[in-house]
Amino acid sequence: MLPGLAQPIAAQATKPAPAISVETLKDVTKTLSSDAFEGRKPTTPGETKATEYIVERFKAAGLKPGNDGKWFQDVPLVELTARNVTPMTFKGGKTPVSFAYRSDMVLATYRVTPKIDLKDSPVVFVGYGITAPERGWDDYAGVDVRGKTVVILVNDPDWQAPNNTGLFEGRAMTYYGRWTYKFEEAARHGAAGALIVHETAPAAYGWGVVQSSWTGPQLELDEKGDHADQSQAIGWIQLDKARALFASAGQNFDALNKAAKVKGFKAVPLGVTASASFDTTIKRQASKNVVGILPGKPAAQGGAPGEYVFHTAHWDHLGRCDPVDGDNICNGALDNASGVAGLVALAEANTKAGPARRSTVFLAVTCEECGLLGSRYYAEHPIYPMAQTVGGVNMDGLNVVGRAKDFVVTGAGKSELEDMMKTLVVAQDRVVKPEPNPERGSYFRSDHFAFARAGVPMFYGESGEDLRVGGTAAGHAATEDYIVHRYHKPQDEYNAAWDWSGAVEDLTLYYGLGRALADGTRWPNWYSTAEFRAIRDKSRAGK
Repeated sequence: MLPGLAQPIAAQATKPAPAISVETLKDVTKTLSSDAFEGRKPTTPGETKATEYIVERFKAAGLKPGNDGKWFQDVPLVELTARNVTPMTFKGGKTPVSFAYRSDMVLATYRVTPKIDLKDSPVVFVGYGITAPERGWDDYAGVDVRGKTVVILVNDPDWQAPNNTGLFEGRAMTYYGRWTYKFEEAARHGAAGALIVHETAPAAYGWGVVQSSWTGPQLELDEKGDHADQSQAIGWIQLDKARALFASAGQNFDALNKAAKVKGFKAVPLGVTASASFDTTIKRQASKNVVGILPGKPAAQGGAPGEYVFHTAHWDHLGRCDPVDGDNICNGALDNASGVAGLVALAEANTKAGPARRSTVFLAVTCEECGLLGSRYYAEHPIYPMAQTVGGVNMDGLNVVGRAKDFVVTGAGKSELEDMMKTLVVAQDRVVKPEPNPERGSYFRSDHFAFARAGVPMFYGESGEDLRVGGTAAGHAATEDYIVHRYHKPQDEYNAAWDWSGAVEDLTLYYGLGRALADGTRWPNWYSTAEFRAIRDKSRAGK
């Protein structure tokens, strides 16, 4: 533990925290995930119902409007819907190859244009599609992919390592392993098309998740230039189809997959060309972040109301999706109606405790499911200066399977907030453990990441899998059951039989950390080795 970090927590522990309301958790989760909210897809009537309900609960909790007297921050979006998607065809190989839309591949675009026509684009396999000079790795070295279509592997080269050590941190996914990075890097190199090969293990989700997330209307921030610097067509292809394509090109996919894991791999032109086209319906609109604040004590009373601590969670989900047994509403009960319920419960607890020294902001963001757009917009257009933002806690799904002996820090080893949280975890007679599934890249898949990129330490952690009833076997089974049967599917529905005791324990930790920051004077920083340290130091310079 770093010197002095325990003191604010110890001081806070002398004053019992207000109880976390289980009734609030149940009521908010059940309401937001009901069919009446239509899956809470941004820019639909479900958004209006959801955001108005959150405002209602924030008001009832005792918060004030957090955006200069307003509850909302408008987030400008553009909705792009692909229509008339042709099969993707490949010519020049031993035999013609064709991929059917949805079943074999999915295609989309970031470009705001009515027509995408990828025609006879030479195909190049670029391994993991990573350019990381600080690690001595460049999959694009020696190859010009401008106007071409790149085929990319998902995750990092060492994702199969048994531990979290290695050039790309082994099982622990780095940002280089995220699909968002791979499309960004392909665009930076001028690729006209970019296709990620889907494999369930390194992706950490099945094809059904890709299919539901990448078809239908897609949202992106509405920015100047209409994203003309992005690739024309981006998407995913099924593993067996990748093997068939490579075989037609006279290559062995599995052999090249293995070769791409070795430093010094060189991109391989496949000698085939890709073609596909689709029309795009363009709809410019806006979604909303919901912002509530508990102002800090006035300066005359020793307060610092111009310094801010955040609690965040995303309110959005997928809306209507592929039906299962006739049900086509992805209700998103756990993901993330439960997190918003936690946000409301924390607001209630903080207002009951009274104003802290610093102001506490409760931010329910939009468009997490479409690429963390709400939190990204807030971080790029902050209501409260990032240099005056102390830190905070993000939530993305609560523990509804019972109390756990362990607590997992997502993306451990990055900030001093971890030391502060460890004290609280130990006080609950629990232990901090490493992520059981670091290959899922969870650190880059939730809304704290936008704050981190702006230099603000945000804590993200949750109950582990070692349940007090049933142990790790029961906990792991519950995790796998959710991922396989409910994650991003209509089956993610409210269940009256859920056990909220674990959620209450975790929320008590979040409250303790947030309140310690709000009542204290400390400005937690990133560890010296963290990639966000320089940004924080620069923003805090002279403060």
